[in-house]
Amino acid sequence: MVQYIVTVYTGRRLLANTVNSAYIKLVGTEGESHRKLLNNEDFASFRVGWPSTFVVTSHKPLGKLVLIELEKRHLIFGDPWLVDKVEVQSTEGETYKFPIYSWLSDSFVHRFREGTALRDCDDDHLLGKYSRQQELREQNQTYQWNEDSIPHCMQAENPINPLSLPRDDQFSFTKGAEFLSTAAAGLAELKLTGLEDCKENWESIDDIKKVFPKRQTELSEYTQDHWEEDDFFGYQYLNGVNPMMIELCTVLPDNFPVTSCMVFPDGKTTLDKEMKNGNIFLVNYKNLDGIPANVINGKQQYLMAPLVLLHKTPENKLMPIAIQLKQCPATDNPIFLPTDDKYDWMLAKLFVRSADFSEHQLNYHLLRTHLLAEVFTMAMLRNLPMVHPLYKLLSPHTRYTLQINFLARIRLISPQGVFTQFSASGGKGLVPFVVKSLSSITYDSLCIKKDIAYRGMQKVTDFYYRDDGCELWDILERFVNGLLTLYYKSDAEVVEDSEVQNWIQDIYENGFHSQESTGIPQRFTTVAELVRFVTMAIFTCSCQHAAVNSGQFDYDGWMPNTPLTLQLPPPTTKGEANEDTVLKTLPDVSVTAQGMATVWLLSKQSSDFVPLGQYPEEHFTEEKPREMIKKFQSELHALSVKINDRNEKLEIPYTYLDPAKVENSVSI
Repeated sequence: MVQYIVTVYTGRRLLANTVNSAYIKLVGTEGESHRKLLNNEDFASFRVGWPSTFVVTSHKPLGKLVLIELEKRHLIFGDPWLVDKVEVQSTEGETYKFPIYSWLSDSFVHRFREGTALRDCDDDHLLGKYSRQQELREQNQTYQWNEDSIPHCMQAENPINPLSLPRDDQFSFTKGAEFLSTAAAGLAELKLTGLEDCKENWESIDDIKKVFPKRQTELSEYTQDHWEEDDFFGYQYLNGVNPMMIELCTVLPDNFPVTSCMVFPDGKTTLDKEMKNGNIFLVNYKNLDGIPANVINGKQQYLMAPLVLLHKTPENKLMPIAIQLKQCPATDNPIFLPTDDKYDWMLAKLFVRSADFSEHQLNYHLLRTHLLAEVFTMAMLRNLPMVHPLYKLLSPHTRYTLQINFLARIRLISPQGVFTQFSASGGKGLVPFVVKSLSSITYDSLCIKKDIAYRGMQKVTDFYYRDDGCELWDILERFVNGLLTLYYKSDAEVVEDSEVQNWIQDIYENGFHSQESTGIPQRFTTVAELVRFVTMAIFTCSCQHAAVNSGQFDYDGWMPNTPLTLQLPPPTTKGEANEDTVLKTLPDVSVTAQGMATVWLLSKQSSDFVPLGQYPEEHFTEEKPREMIKKFQSELHALSVKINDRNEKLEIPYTYLDPAKVENSVSI
């Protein structure tokens, strides 16, 4: 008889243990063991977070172990069991590691391959009926595309019940409870204050402070104190929650007829001179042009497509110098200037900030992080077996993504969702705007260094999103390159890997609707191409999402800084606005309260947050990739220290791309 020492690691999540009967079989190149019952007599073998050790015997040596079978039989009731990993030590002293990190919720036999990362069909001839093709066939039955969505998303078994998702894709008990309690606490607070159902206009700006007075952050309080100031308005284009739209302006658009005497009336400089010196910047919300505004509480709302001109002053402040609220110049579409009456200028900025809310939330946040992350996740689950090195690399960056997007479709953008009901771009405008935004995505725009160069923003001072983001990209790219070149020794090996080619083809077709104009690759022909795309995918799921998500309450929690809708049309002539006009233009009390409650929920970090580069699940079992992970973590830590040292000197710290605060995945 040959003995194998088997150690089973039960997960650390609450309720991860089981009292059901569990069985294991070992499969090697020379044969299979008998099916072995693992439970002890007291049925307490599998405790949360604890290893359990057993002896499995075989009549003869099994050779190299390539597979294990795990099976859980129900006793009285189905008792889901979370297995992190299994380790098997042979009589020859070799240790085989099987990363699992999956829930066993049924009574079927589940097969898991040994953890050495293998590409394509290596060793499949040893496995016969247990091949990775069979694994992928089973995955494709579970993870099917919903082709009615834009881009395509997961086809849910029950579109209103998150528990219908596969157990491995659901929130942990802890995260789910925290998410629900945070949402419930916010709604309860609104009910207690009577704000949720009040459809009246605000009587004063100060009255808005009644919404969540105890839930402020340092930066949301700063926003509340400085929202009217022009330099704070300009600062947000660099380091606020949407640093994605500002670009260097060297030639004015034909539909934005700003003159030098408008913006530099003292004659000390000229518009042409400042453009040549690289001091003029443009923000153009042209994608919002023609998008129908919502009807909220029975009242027509207003959504503009503004153009904004900004000037970097000698004092190093980015100041708005001209605003046009509609795309087509006309006598009833004046260009607003900071020299105009206080309330005219305030209204112009309010319409810009409201447009920015829609552009940010639907395009740069929802579409370019959440929905693309779901595309990357689905393609991974459908095309890459668990043993593939790319699966191991990507998997930590897909944690909770399917469920958070499932909840977003129910609670935010469904017909009854908060965004649909209470934002200017909800309702009939939502789908057309997402379609228009998807058509404007290019591969380069998803790669931060290419995007910064395209926008001409390489030399702008105090652009911390750029500085931190580009350093993160470089660190991440070095890590991805090191790992992938460990497994791909030549370009030909990438070309021949059918699984990774199927992965990118799935992304191209279902994420980008097979549009060549996007520049998204349909195939990989070199290792470098694969490295770049994988770097982009991980950056999108972690760093980019943090940049456009984490600051939502800081900047949007004070509604006048970022109104989610506006109730009056924009002024067509100057000199007629007053404080009452502003209050009637702002969202009513109930809309304000709902919006502030939502951004509070979406900015709340959970207690099981996993920062970038931390991998509690040990998918890579070989020594070299584990060393690379340690180096990656060391570089991230050094950048975190550097960012914190810089932030100590800043009036407004930029923390969103501090690696210690960037989550590995889109999970909120």
